[in-house]
Amino acid sequence: MPCMQRRLRRSAAHPMHVCLALVLAPLTGCMSHAAVDPAPAPSHRSATTPPYGSSAIPEAERPAAPTQVAIPSIGVTSSLMRLGLNADGTVEVPPAEKGMTAGWYTGGAIPGEHGAAVVIGHNDTRFGRAVFHDLKKIGKGADIVIRNERGQVSHFTVTGTESVSKKTFPTKKVYGATNGRVLRLVTCDGAFDAQGHPVDNLIVYATLR
Repeated sequence: MPCMQRRLRRSAAHPMHVCLALVLAPLTGCMSHAAVDPAPAPSHRSATTPPYGSSAIPEAERPAAPTQVAIPSIGVTSSLMRLGLNADGTVEVPPAEKGMTAGWYTGGAIPGEHGAAVVIGHNDTRFGRAVFHDLKKIGKGADIVIRNERGQVSHFTVTGTESVSKKTFPTKKVYGATNGRVLRLVTCDGAFDAQGHPVDNLIVYATLR
């Protein structure tokens, strides 16, 4: 389950779409049986990448949103729900009852376009095994397939994985601006603390073929 939680506040020097100031929020628990899971860290958005669905881009010229993710090497195929921000500025995650469905964070890049696209999925929920339960088994060089709403397919190659403490989540590395066409998958990982909360996040890094 995704576990990092951060809040946004408007920078006095920059409009929101140009620069998002990140403020570390208290880390709430993410027990495998919790009803609500905290969100991963929100992104720094490039000023050249408008939000998905922006009226600044004609409909016919907009990149198509992703609708499905597949990871053949670990037997994962899931539709993709759209994830935005909660009222408190944290990133949404799929609801626990839809634990077998991953989500695409619409505040990041569209998969296949320039920038970092982020897909979030639970490891486990109170309902049991979830979509990214076996993500830790993914290997370097594995294929990740993203299908969009026009039926077009993009292939990403895994370049590495990283298990990090929730307390030192690499926000800029995951969500930050990049000239590449990259994909990140995020879920929970690691041992449980005394309260039953996973202490780490698992991040998968991939680049467009």
